[in-house]
Amino acid sequence: MDSSQLKGNKGPRYRHTADESAPYQTIVVDKLTPIIGAEISGIDLAKPLPDAQFDEVQRALAENLVIFFRDQELSQAQHMDFGRRFGDLHVHPAAPHEPGLPGLMKIHADRDSPRANGEGWHTDVSCDPEPPMGSILYIRVCPPKGGDTLFASMYAAYDALSDRMKAYLDGLTALHDGEHVYRGTYANYGVADKDAYPRAHHPVVRTHPVTGRKALYVNRGFTRHIDGIPLDESDGILRYLYSHIENPIFQCRFRWRANSIAFWDNRCAQHRAMWDYWPHTRSGNRVTIAGDKPV
Repeated sequence: MDSSQLKGNKGPRYRHTADESAPYQTIVVDKLTPIIGAEISGIDLAKPLPDAQFDEVQRALAENLVIFFRDQELSQAQHMDFGRRFGDLHVHPAAPHEPGLPGLMKIHADRDSPRANGEGWHTDVSCDPEPPMGSILYIRVCPPKGGDTLFASMYAAYDALSDRMKAYLDGLTALHDGEHVYRGTYANYGVADKDAYPRAHHPVVRTHPVTGRKALYVNRGFTRHIDGIPLDESDGILRYLYSHIENPIFQCRFRWRANSIAFWDNRCAQHRAMWDYWPHTRSGNRVTIAGDKPV
């Protein structure tokens, strides 16, 4: 199957079912924690995946929110082709990309970098009217120690709220704004600022279009305020939700090695990259898959 055939696949074939205990037939799934994260083995992502194996990868993502692959050797084209199996590729509104490949974002930090990508808890580009469905990060160069990424389940964070808080949040929306996040952020890469960056209003609690589960959908990176309530009340509720979301009980932590891949569901997981490895280098690429409007 070539890349032109892959582009025709506009969305996932897998649909969530109640039976998550059925054994996998084409991959090995090793869960990191009971609620989030799993390492996948027995698969070569450089090769076109048979439909049965592709379906099981989608099932593993739906069940674990973020899945990890070790010892993968992918070209840039193979990385992008794997992403296209899940839908059209999203183009980042600000970040640098590989020359001629707007769907292939650069991820790089070294001794001369003023910052690293994703240092705070966030959901990727939630300021877009249709935020990404998911992201596939391929790291080729790792520091000798450090550089882990943390992931948190927004299903678990929502489920742990009291019934009173769930009732309060039901039906609320919030503004997500990219202006303060992106303006000037990539100047060190020679990226010029745009006239404006995306902003959108999204539900504070969204329903996942595949699993049907509810997840918290606010994050420190992009969410500015909850609509329709006083600013001080919004600030107080958001502070509580951010603190709640960041409880380690909802998290897993991935230790990178060279040629590893993380694939996370942006609709129900947040993540945070640790920049604890200066002056060493961490470098790779990210493919991001287009999503739809949260409901």
